[in-house]
Amino acid sequence: MHKNKGPVYYGDYLQLPKLLDSQLPLSRKYADSTNGECHDEMLFIVVHQVYELWFKQIIHDLDSVLSVFKKTYIPEVELSSIVQKLERIQKIQGLLIGQFDVLETMTPMDFLEFRDLLIPASGFQSVQFREIEIKLGLHTNDRLDVDREFFMGRLDEKDRAHLTQVEKSPTILKCLEGWLERIPYTNMEGFNFWSEYQKSINDILKDDQDIIETNSAHLSDRQKQIQLENLKLTRETFSSLFDETKHKDLIEKNQRKLSQKAILNALFILLYRHESMLALPFQVITGLMNIDENFTTWRYRHALLAQRMLGTKIGTGGSSGHQYLKRAADNNRVFLDLFNLSTFLIPNSRLPKLPVEVKKKMSFHV
Repeated sequence: MHKNKGPVYYGDYLQLPKLLDSQLPLSRKYADSTNGECHDEMLFIVVHQVYELWFKQIIHDLDSVLSVFKKTYIPEVELSSIVQKLERIQKIQGLLIGQFDVLETMTPMDFLEFRDLLIPASGFQSVQFREIEIKLGLHTNDRLDVDREFFMGRLDEKDRAHLTQVEKSPTILKCLEGWLERIPYTNMEGFNFWSEYQKSINDILKDDQDIIETNSAHLSDRQKQIQLENLKLTRETFSSLFDETKHKDLIEKNQRKLSQKAILNALFILLYRHESMLALPFQVITGLMNIDENFTTWRYRHALLAQRMLGTKIGTGGSSGHQYLKRAADNNRVFLDLFNLSTFLIPNSRLPKLPVEVKKKMSFHV
């Protein structure tokens, strides 16, 4: 525990003179007798500065998560710390999304009074947000519809060098993959969970086919054919879980990111989340999904704000404005593999029964 060695003054500790003197509207600089300072430019600056402060805290927490996730063995207490940091990031994201409500008190015409002063500055140049995306697992080369040169070319040399260095470090996505691959419960001596799971899936799909066949009298030939084709696609989707060749093909097509073993073990965690030893791993997975979802929501709100303020005008950074932001929200997901695991969930009543020895290893025993 650190102890104070002298008096501390509130404003000095928070460096408030420096902080509160950093809002410098450009319209004030160019104000004259005809056009004075644009009142709402102060709001625009404050909101974006607050964004950057919260981005700084998110990076601080992500670095803490990464420092633990990089380890080849993660004790229970440290896993709990990861969950706590992920929960904090989610709370911060709620504040980030809520700030759009404040920005939207500014009318489009109020924004247009100072908008041209911002060119060519753009959200593209938020180095901290780019760093958050990279640390999560979205490298510049992974972005859809954006050429790396176009993307990095909006930054000065110092910021480009910084992000290039960040891209060389392990990401949450990659660390998650390694951690999931080490989950030990799915293939223990005398028990192969996945062979039992596949039996359950085959039984479920057989039941589905029987239902289609039984109700054929109430279906047209075309309707029956469509349902059978959908059932065939479902079988193929399930088979991709266990077919290494199909899995690698999906990775090459950028339809999956995690290794086959990591995806299978993540699915096991979701299926048996009620077991004591899987409670925290389940919270890690859901926390990362929530963070991904929140940033997607944040991007959508950003896209809607751009449309509200600019309509179909080009953004200050030269992008297509609203259309680019909307595509970014749709395409730049990090943990899509985790979301897609819902495809492979089955009812609790159809779950394979775990052997007693396996259940003991997944519970806390004195």
